[in-house]
Amino acid sequence: MKNGKLKAVIVGLGFGGAFVPIWRDHPDVGEVGVCELNPKLCARVAAEYGISLIYPSLDEVLADETVDAVHLVTAIPDHAEQTVRVLDAGKHCACTVPMATTMEGIQAIRSAVERSGKKYMMMETTLYTYQYLYVKRLLESGELGRVQFLRGSHYQDMENWPSYWAGLPPFWYGTHAIAPLVGLSGSRITAVSCLGSGTMRPELTRQYGNPFPIETAHFRFENGLAAEATRSLFETARTYQEGLFVYGSKKSFEWGFADGDKPYVTSLLPADEAARRPRGLPTPVEIIEDLPNDFSSLPEPLWRYTVGGDYDPTNPQLSLKKGAGGGHHGSHPHLVHEFVRSIVEDRAPAVDWSLAANITAAGILAHQSALLGGGWISLPG
Repeated sequence: MKNGKLKAVIVGLGFGGAFVPIWRDHPDVGEVGVCELNPKLCARVAAEYGISLIYPSLDEVLADETVDAVHLVTAIPDHAEQTVRVLDAGKHCACTVPMATTMEGIQAIRSAVERSGKKYMMMETTLYTYQYLYVKRLLESGELGRVQFLRGSHYQDMENWPSYWAGLPPFWYGTHAIAPLVGLSGSRITAVSCLGSGTMRPELTRQYGNPFPIETAHFRFENGLAAEATRSLFETARTYQEGLFVYGSKKSFEWGFADGDKPYVTSLLPADEAARRPRGLPTPVEIIEDLPNDFSSLPEPLWRYTVGGDYDPTNPQLSLKKGAGGGHHGSHPHLVHEFVRSIVEDRAPAVDWSLAANITAAGILAHQSALLGGGWISLPG
């Protein structure tokens, strides 16, 4: 670091371009560079955000000894190999999801973290959304009671996306459905059983040997909880959604038909009060009209990135109520801030290699279970 500030490079500007201004405006970051194989896209993003430091390749990023941290926002099949290269080059590495697509890739990243002593963080958006942070507060305050069961979902149509997506096994990219379950369980997944369903046209099955457009899995946790998740990627008619359902002994949180829907909180009456009521009365349900915006946990220059374009700097909470949320339901600035502070404070990031490995391995082994007809597979310790 130079003068106590990081020099960071964002690699991959398709989706990664959205993170450039967040890195640029973070008070602990002194210099930001960009790297993108498409020179026109690279030039456009650099010009839009006033970035003068441009790298034509990852090789040149890694050769620059002044770079402290790299944020990979690249193709899924490349994550493990590129992450290991970044760490072995002596740079901290943040990488978009998933961590890897094989168990060997996960182990390679673990070894690189231990070998290099550098920070690794999987940038899982669903652990910092408005919805997740809201139900996390319900749990921590005791309002939810004991967690009894969890359910996640991620429905998406990847038709006509870049070629590496064609036929991708659904749970290889299952982290958005799995991560909130792990985060709210207070535990780690120990075993998974999964069924694949449906069929796809032949050209979608060739790249990965995956026959399933949709997979649904059950998970066992160390603390005795169970959870389920469903993931679809192709030829399944469904509006986009990253759903989260958390069932507690006092309250439950449900969010899961369409991405713009408002969540529901259901309250269970205490046993003595329920005994005094006539049978058949509806259970109390509250629609959460306005989810809180956790902007105050961020440095002030990042507040605007928790909301969309309709931003009022004098009242970020009102901005959230008035307009669309920021990237992935406000999660992007929280991810960058957590990774940056883990480096500055020399501590493990929230989604370090260990947590990332549990979330990612659960998805990899879910697909393996589906190919084997649904048998239970234990996760490595």
